[in-house]
Amino acid sequence: MASKSYDYLIVGSGLFGSICARELTDYGLKVKVIEKREHVGGNIYTEKVDGIDVHKYGAHIFHTNDKEIWNYINQFSEFNSFVNSPLAFSNGKIFNLPFNMNTFYQLWGVRTPTEAMARIEEQRGEYAEREPSNLEEQALALVGNDIYHTLIKNYTEKQWGRSANELPAFIIKRLPLRFTFDNNYFNDQFQGIPVEGYTEIINKMLAGIEVETNCDFFKNKKKYESIANNIIYTGPIDQYFDYIYGALDYRSLKFETSKLDESNHQGNAVINYVDKSVPYTRIIEHKHFNNKVASETTIVTKEYPCEYNNNNEPYYPINNEDNMRKYKKYRDLASKNKTVIFGGRLAEYKYYDMHQVIKSALYTVSKIKENKLGNEDNEQ
Repeated sequence: MASKSYDYLIVGSGLFGSICARELTDYGLKVKVIEKREHVGGNIYTEKVDGIDVHKYGAHIFHTNDKEIWNYINQFSEFNSFVNSPLAFSNGKIFNLPFNMNTFYQLWGVRTPTEAMARIEEQRGEYAEREPSNLEEQALALVGNDIYHTLIKNYTEKQWGRSANELPAFIIKRLPLRFTFDNNYFNDQFQGIPVEGYTEIINKMLAGIEVETNCDFFKNKKKYESIANNIIYTGPIDQYFDYIYGALDYRSLKFETSKLDESNHQGNAVINYVDKSVPYTRIIEHKHFNNKVASETTIVTKEYPCEYNNNNEPYYPINNEDNMRKYKKYRDLASKNKTVIFGGRLAEYKYYDMHQVIKSALYTVSKIKENKLGNEDNEQ
């Protein structure tokens, strides 16, 4: 049998695909990366405008408690010390997130953890003892009436395009309640944003590797399958199998980015807009991700949630029972394919944070290495 040109073809140049490409290349394998978009990096792509790193597909704040993962990503960039402290605008008032003593004071005027706990326990009421059947009941059981109706219900229904009592309870298995005056959204020890942007990380990962952008795998699927012994596929798993069990559902986003002739528009990187009368869910002001950026202009992005279709990007899997039944069928098909590895957010129909993507990609590479060593031992 004629030798193929590549050991691995990697479909998609997001974080998962780029890590696999870097690690397999360093291991001595010949790799090619193809990317449907005109740029590498997937949804973590950033673009410099007036010295500001603009997060083109929504805010990406790196955070992890895993020191090995933190050390790994720091090979490719210096990180700043950005701490995510979002705000929420609801009914004409600003509230701190995540739910903490600042939030409770803003809601009720309480000043001690004991007072806040008592107020929440009182408001949980009958829902505290009930098995929740939907997201609304789950939220009421966790945080009570005031927090739910002020900060969760309308925002969630905008985000998902569905009534909260139609959404599964497991979407919010837990809601963090902090009884300290701490606005740090993440509990993780390590957090920050790359000082030169995420695109620089991806470029370093892909240095010296053959990359082709504006390249749709499905327009030449047979050709691409023929040039490599194996494939790492990071696109939608249902598309790979030609939707034979039906399409998986996602929520999507539309971004409206503007350059403003002011040095500081909202004073914070992220402000959520809860009210249904506001069509977007949040405004991002990109310069606040790196407080070293000084300019007389600023870049802001409004995020509008919308239904997914073939003309926009899939962002958030809708992991309800019907979609999970379909996905499990696709996953079973994927497990029988010995030359294609399915990895990443779309291929695994799972919402991943960046540190989870890195861990999954490194695990995938470790299994490839183990299998290769095993095959070499068997040949000896």
